Amino acid sequence: MYRYQDLAQTELGGQKKNQKCHPYSLSIKNLIPPAIFSGKELSDCTSSTLTLFTKTVIVEPGPKSLYKKMKQTISEDLRIKLDALPDSPGIYLMKNRDGQIIYIGKAKSLRSRVRSYFQESGHDGRRQFSALVRNIFDLDSILTATEQEALILEATQIKAHKPRYNILLKDDKKYPFIRITNEPFPRIFSTRDVVRDGSRYLGPFSNVRAMHATLDMMHKTFPVRTCDFSLPSGKAKLCLDYHIHRCEGPCEELVERADYKKSIDSAVRFLRGKNAEVIKELKLEMEKAATELRFEKAAKFRDQLKALESMRARQKVVLDEPIDRDVVALARSDDEACCSVLEIREGRLLGKKHHFLGGIMESEDAEILSAFVRQFYLQTDFIPAEIHLPAALPDAEEIAAWLCSKSEAKITITTPQRGAKAQMLDMAEKNAAQLLEERKLKRELQKDRIPQSVFALQRDLNLANPPRRIEGIDISNFQGTDSVGSLVCFIDGKPRRSEYRHFNIKGIEKPDDFASIHQVVLRRFRGLQEREEPFPDLLMIDGGKGQLSSAQQALAELGIEGQPVTGLAKRLEEVMLPGQEKPLILPRTSASLRLLQMLRDEAHRFALDHHRKLRGKRTIKSALDDIPGVGPKRRTALLQKFGSVRRLRQAQVEEIATVQGFSVKLAEELKTHLNEPNESA
Repeated sequence: MYRYQDLAQTELGGQKKNQKCHPYSLSIKNLIPPAIFSGKELSDCTSSTLTLFTKTVIVEPGPKSLYKKMKQTISEDLRIKLDALPDSPGIYLMKNRDGQIIYIGKAKSLRSRVRSYFQESGHDGRRQFSALVRNIFDLDSILTATEQEALILEATQIKAHKPRYNILLKDDKKYPFIRITNEPFPRIFSTRDVVRDGSRYLGPFSNVRAMHATLDMMHKTFPVRTCDFSLPSGKAKLCLDYHIHRCEGPCEELVERADYKKSIDSAVRFLRGKNAEVIKELKLEMEKAATELRFEKAAKFRDQLKALESMRARQKVVLDEPIDRDVVALARSDDEACCSVLEIREGRLLGKKHHFLGGIMESEDAEILSAFVRQFYLQTDFIPAEIHLPAALPDAEEIAAWLCSKSEAKITITTPQRGAKAQMLDMAEKNAAQLLEERKLKRELQKDRIPQSVFALQRDLNLANPPRRIEGIDISNFQGTDSVGSLVCFIDGKPRRSEYRHFNIKGIEKPDDFASIHQVVLRRFRGLQEREEPFPDLLMIDGGKGQLSSAQQALAELGIEGQPVTGLAKRLEEVMLPGQEKPLILPRTSASLRLLQMLRDEAHRFALDHHRKLRGKRTIKSALDDIPGVGPKRRTALLQKFGSVRRLRQAQVEEIATVQGFSVKLAEELKTHLNEPNESA
């Protein structure tokens, strides 16, 4: 029974200490008709209404931030780290419960940025963001002197750790670089390993064939050595490249270091697309050599000029301004994106590169482009004067400052809206969309492609159709107890775990693999018949002739004819076929035999795992049956917590007391019972 004076204290003007009203709620007195508040006792109906109304209006104030709310759930170490974060630039590395880095970010103020993840205002509605926050268990931070240092460090750490929730270049390791070694007589060659020993790198190159063609042209044009000797050594001798005029003989010091360095510099500029500069310098060198009557050297420069001018003539002029540019475009689909980069050098289209990115989820285009630019230019030494993007970057100033410091030249990041530059962006976008579509089609083709092992199995077992869907059955038991059957499914030679099934063997008290196989096959195919589902292309039984006969008998009882079935005996890996006296012996290297073995081993593993679980549950149940106060619900809770009697015996009383339904006293009684020497379980 309630009286008005009990409820009056819940108005905004007179709250109880343990009750608070929502700041936007109205007074109860203003919402409930005055006739109700008569000072008299209220009826049961009215009191129930008031109780419900009071619980609706009187609410606990929501926390101002998730950070304050999560203080009750996050670990003490994490809470201390959040409170101790400094107001300075740096990067933060967020980790999950297993200590794996799941996200890396940079910040102008670590304190503000990291704490914003746990604030309501910091949530942007993306599922990716919410999933990240739920998995944060720990974090580390690295302080930097400037935002630019934080930008560089973030990119390098993302490349090293590849966190789950960062936008990542998915295929950067596949693409090669061109390396210019840091040696007295440098070499130029392709490599996939980046070694920071002072060497310079060009790339990465997505078109490997075009890269090798360019390198071949470079070696034909410029006398750069291809040997791997450490020069000067005094042991190396002239090779064929010298005699066909593709090397000037640095191994025997037939060329000065300064002249060789000029050849290297020209070759590097050629590889970067600086053909106009190289041609101009070669003309001057040719004229100088001719004036000095060194006609052989002048002829060498003439041949180099012809090769460069021929290549230059084949390059398409796309922009009138002789400026180096990269035109970057983005195409996206589902959780994948493709960034295409058109390389324009001195106004001519040199080539294109592309990279696929994963983990984009619901990220904005500008965010994806920012991640790409940072990771792409981190791994290349050459940066053009202009970078054209389809959208403005949120951190464009920071990235531009970093690129300027890296290239030691002015770098401009722009978003063209009209004219020839905008048309180049459209061209790059079409290329990116085409590449993304090709990748999608390739995946679909691979998805529908039948592996060779399936065709091999069709041939060896003389099947009418390729066994694209194969089901394998195995039995596991221990002295006839806890007998289980397993069914695994392979589709196109790969496990389909969603199709796996367990069968608890019923009515068979002693070890009987034949009867168990019969029961599992009977239950499986009867279920397929009732659900009108298709039968597998091949059924494989783990066992010999007896197990195979049991499976055939079960199929015959169901009236199923023509179902392909085979058995695989363990000892000699013999393949049993219906109606054949002698087993089929396949070569150990046979693809079809390996496929059957994989299926058999997987069925065995799946059956054994389930059998162990059943045996563990039975053991712990038998051990707990006679303990007073431990009923079915508490036994189930103990099973979920510990899983076995051994682990339960090893547990401390305090740990057992945390299980639902257990007090410290009951936990002590349980430990005493389990540790009795005459305990039978």
